[in-house]
Amino acid sequence: MEYTYEPKGVCSYEMVINIDGDTIKKVTIKGGCAGNTVGVSRLVEGMQIDEAIKRLKGIPCGMRGTSCPDQLARALEEIKNKR
Repeated sequence: MEYTYEPKGVCSYEMVINIDGDTIKKVTIKGGCAGNTVGVSRLVEGMQIDEAIKRLKGIPCGMRGTSCPDQLARALEEIKNKR
């Protein structure tokens, strides 16, 4: 199933997340620092949703209080809660 999330407080503006059961199949992050967002996307592919949340939640970017990885974790939490 494909989900779209609009991140808040970061440079990226859209995250498209493909989930199969509890496994992350593909993540596309639009905007933000390309090297970082592509890297994070590839690292979580094949990972269980709960493991990705555990690893990414709470990572800050400067003084923002959030980051693209943190926003991805929040998106995954939202997906879990909607199920």
